[in-house]
Amino acid sequence: MTNFFTGDTHFGDSRALHFDHRPYPDLDAHDAGLIAAWNAAVAPSDTVWHLGDFALGPSGPRIREILDSLNGEKHLIVGNNDGPDTLAAPGWASVRHYAEFAIEGRMVVLCHYAFRTWNGMSKGALNLHGHSHGKLKPMPKQYDVGVDPMGPAPVTLPAILTSRSRGKR
Repeated sequence: MTNFFTGDTHFGDSRALHFDHRPYPDLDAHDAGLIAAWNAAVAPSDTVWHLGDFALGPSGPRIREILDSLNGEKHLIVGNNDGPDTLAAPGWASVRHYAEFAIEGRMVVLCHYAFRTWNGMSKGALNLHGHSHGKLKPMPKQYDVGVDPMGPAPVTLPAILTSRSRGKR
């Protein structure tokens, strides 16, 4: 079992194509591309922490269909664009606004929003977030794990920690 992180997938949200300049010709290709990338990286036995803004626009049945098509045990950290249908979808193992726990020997603090300071920061804890679509200047020990800075597939903690050396945020 591997832990993965992602955020800001914006399934069903045409704004992602325009504002974030995602490389898909239309919304159907966007959603299909993100699903394919997710499933290529994540096995059914893996865990994925989605740091908010899962979907905006599709109805409850379509959200459930997308969620059911994604591999792994899925946890949602609520984002500002996650509506009632996303929050109520039965495919989430948990839905919350904040989480902190140790993973691979590191404390991680998860929220949709980037923090200026966070619990355990002085002891090496990492703040993983979404929301900013890679537009915030990176801070030490803070990583935007959304689709726009990290790519369409969820990423592991080692990949996150080496992302800045690869030119990602």
